[in-house]
Amino acid sequence: MERGEKKDRENTSNQGMTRRGFIKSMGTGVAAVAASGAIASNASAESKVLDAGKMHPVTLKVNGRSHDLSVEPRWSLLFVLREKLGLTGSKVGCERGECGACTVLMNGVPRYGCLTLAVEAQGFDITTVEGLMIGEELGPVQQAFLENDAYQCGYCTPGQIMAAEGLLRSTPQPVPAEIQRSMSGNLCRCGAYVNIFRAVDAAAKARGGSGK
Repeated sequence: MERGEKKDRENTSNQGMTRRGFIKSMGTGVAAVAASGAIASNASAESKVLDAGKMHPVTLKVNGRSHDLSVEPRWSLLFVLREKLGLTGSKVGCERGECGACTVLMNGVPRYGCLTLAVEAQGFDITTVEGLMIGEELGPVQQAFLENDAYQCGYCTPGQIMAAEGLLRSTPQPVPAEIQRSMSGNLCRCGAYVNIFRAVDAAAKARGGSGK
């Protein structure tokens, strides 16, 4: 028997609990509490999980119009916009929240459509690039992108426009640093960034700093 263990046993008879035993019991107690907390948390999470094998009714308000749909819990907002509502302006890019081609506005705030589930989008005012049109006319941001050649292949352009629209709604008169920061979540593989920044600045001036 090691000297430390012998001493602990002697202390047990005198004090009822050894230092080593106390540490062991505390460790066991903490583990039990943590485990019970994890179980409770998992149970709570499971109670909120939608049945993946069933279709679920949702109402999505897109470009001012309400749409009643049945969706699978796994369907992204991007998928529903394109494949169920026919709004193909939002593009499929990386599908992992890196390129920004799928950017839409939710309550005026830019969001990646590929990372947003359709069931999460209920209760929001969703705006796609189609919703920026004024009748058959381009909106100010769209027109600014056109006039400033802020694109090459054009694939990323809808997402770039929506990111710019979101910026100008919150910051009607952005300075260059704000423009660059707000557009940093949208990638242009053609490298048209200089013209993109110029277009955002032109759109801000065309709107007169009104945010509309």
